[in-house]
Amino acid sequence: MRYNHRVDYPDVDDKLRTKQLAIRHHVATAELLGSIEHQYQVKRFRELVSSVPDFVIKPGHGSGGRGILVIRHHDGERFYKPNGEVCDYEFIYEHISNILSGLYSLGGQVDYALFERCIDFSDVYSHFSFQGVPDVRLIVFRGYPVMSMIRLATRESDGRANLHQGAVGVGLRIRDGRPEFAAQHNREILRHPDTGAAFSDLEVPHWEEHLELAARCAEMTPLGYIGADIATDRKRGPLLLELNARPGLAIQIANGQGLLSRLRLIESLPAGMHPSRAEKIAFAREHFV
Repeated sequence: MRYNHRVDYPDVDDKLRTKQLAIRHHVATAELLGSIEHQYQVKRFRELVSSVPDFVIKPGHGSGGRGILVIRHHDGERFYKPNGEVCDYEFIYEHISNILSGLYSLGGQVDYALFERCIDFSDVYSHFSFQGVPDVRLIVFRGYPVMSMIRLATRESDGRANLHQGAVGVGLRIRDGRPEFAAQHNREILRHPDTGAAFSDLEVPHWEEHLELAARCAEMTPLGYIGADIATDRKRGPLLLELNARPGLAIQIANGQGLLSRLRLIESLPAGMHPSRAEKIAFAREHFV
């Protein structure tokens, strides 16, 4: 709370505002298709997605993955989820209406629905994720990347990369992005429960770009402690999915070690010791293996 003042929370709690900040600071992010703010607009949702085969609907003020609906392909009448389940027009209409009513938002506030293009995720993760887009979570403290993990979807998590829904968290070394540890439901796990792939074989491409993107996000907002969620697109490389001012501490379990000592090290540094983004990243890679 000393580093994240309440007045700055909208920078990350409002996903459209986050996306606008990212664009302004030249941070690569998922393609924005549009948004729906009022109930009378819901019936026009097909117009927003008519030009793309896949899309994601998110609550503008949601958290923890609640209310996110991923559609892999559609024909305007039938909409297919990653697990093959078919949704009709009425289902999508009702889901958007529920978002607007605040069913998934922080504090139940009236919300809006954000439409984004799906990430065309790199097939380097094809053996490590079940029907979902893996994402890398990087904790950034005062501009320094201090801890990271990749979240991998499972059958249990229904293609979502949220740990509390059954996804696997694999801790990654800040130095090189290599796997350090892996956990599901707070227990160590060595292989993906659905694909059988060994997490020790996992490689995160464009690791330096991940660190650069996460550190750049810290310059978008006065918030001093954030979680940056990054997915790798097949063509565009690492893309920012969203930021979080209250990143969950389960990242410690995924890494098999605590976070506090890393935060205290950063706090102990003299002010201005590493003025540039590159210097902060270099320090983190040296100290947080």
